[in-house]
Amino acid sequence: MLTLREQKKILRREFLLRRKEISIAERDRISHALIKKFLATEIYRTSKIIMAYASTPDELQLTELFAACFADGKILAIPFIVGKGVMRAVEVPNFDALEVGAFNILTVKRDCRNFIDAAEIDCVIVPGAAFDIHGNRLGLGGGYYDRFLPRAVNAKKIALAYDFQLVDALPTEIHDAKIDTVITTENFTACRQC
Repeated sequence: MLTLREQKKILRREFLLRRKEISIAERDRISHALIKKFLATEIYRTSKIIMAYASTPDELQLTELFAACFADGKILAIPFIVGKGVMRAVEVPNFDALEVGAFNILTVKRDCRNFIDAAEIDCVIVPGAAFDIHGNRLGLGGGYYDRFLPRAVNAKKIALAYDFQLVDALPTEIHDAKIDTVITTENFTACRQC
């Protein structure tokens, strides 16, 4: 019998492999559709501070969301790693403030860094390998968001995901942070928090 951790590791590998198989053109088409869908939500319209992730090549691309935040006068933040499994939110004032950092992921240049208290964030766009209809998230294995999201007490936690990433149920552990909503091209799922 596999432990929960082993089950999660196997599932994570399967979902990430499936995500990796998506062509760049398809990834970009779906990224555009999901961002357009998110920008039309009340959550986006009423949020003043939005935290999103700096996409890796395999993930949905959020550059269009960054641009919308800048154009609409929102405060945009991205994760900044401060230690093993620990991150903070750092403001992104504009595209010029970004540079390529560790693991080839965009980060905010040292002289532009302004950290934002997690409790001030209105909305967090949360990455993951998979999500379920109960608000559970299969993360990427580092625990960063599981530690960060409980501190973002006022934020709506939103996942933009490929349709195959939304499933009925995922194995979870007590420390796994939940999300509020999953947006896919086919669904807008307000997760049941149970």
